[in-house]
Amino acid sequence: MPKFLGIDTSNYTTSAAVYDSESGSIVQQKMLLPVKEGQKGLRQSDAVFHHTVQLPQVIDRLSEECDISDIAAIGVSTAPRGAEGSYMPCFLCGEGLSECLGRAMKLPVYRTSHQCGHILAALYSADKLSLLNSEFAAFHISGGTTDCLFCRPDDEKVLYITETGTSLDLKGGQLVDRTGLMLGLKFPCGHQLEKLALESKASPKKLGIRPVMKEGSCCLSGFENRFGKMLADGADRADIALACLYAVAYSADAMTEYSEQHHGRLPIIYAGGVMSNSIIRSYMTKKRDNAYFAAPEFSCDNAAGTAVFAAVKSGSIKLEKK
Repeated sequence: MPKFLGIDTSNYTTSAAVYDSESGSIVQQKMLLPVKEGQKGLRQSDAVFHHTVQLPQVIDRLSEECDISDIAAIGVSTAPRGAEGSYMPCFLCGEGLSECLGRAMKLPVYRTSHQCGHILAALYSADKLSLLNSEFAAFHISGGTTDCLFCRPDDEKVLYITETGTSLDLKGGQLVDRTGLMLGLKFPCGHQLEKLALESKASPKKLGIRPVMKEGSCCLSGFENRFGKMLADGADRADIALACLYAVAYSADAMTEYSEQHHGRLPIIYAGGVMSNSIIRSYMTKKRDNAYFAAPEFSCDNAAGTAVFAAVKSGSIKLEKK
């Protein structure tokens, strides 16, 4: 049975993965892009440079874990979203390598979006690839997106994705990182902020967090100002961290309710680095029995979804036709 190579070069992580269609297993390797202390992110020129340096290292580590000489096809993310005009230079690194490997090894190269890759990785991890046969809702919440999405099967794209709601200012990951930096944590701040929040003894209800919504979209920038004031007023750092995570959770919950009003009650898959947070996951799963989450290693940026995409496009993962 064939294997499929996936490559993803996002603005945060260099990733490569192999999906084995015989065992259904995925092996992956990834490296975070280095960010200087005190900075909130990377310029695209720096991201491209670091991917150029790190891609050979990631592929080398992957080849030590599994044989990649017998892969049948390559899947690669070439843009943040599948929408027309979506573009970031960092994805050229993965696309260029995939094109070279495809031509050298005479393999098909299947292109998708970073967002679609996230959703496919989450479906794989949650053992819900069967949802590719029907309509479902998905969340992609990371440093660059806070999107509620309506997904349906598509012969060409595998998933036809339309936006139901988004963030109108800061993205979920940006709020997490900016709050973390405010509290003296190192970028990226997600794991450290979660650890700090778990130390809080505050009741979420007493934190007074309420989502700020405009129809199906949320606004998060006001929370950054609020948390800054809390810190200046001497609030406990752990309480601020907890408030930040509930701000994201409550906003996602409100976006979910809006989606259900328009598309009905569908299975919901939560993807993106922010959604790997245990506090947010616990809140959402207790409230909704139709919510599914990826394991953390498949929720943060990864190439597993692009490997799965190649397997679907090649026909190795069979989808029912309706």
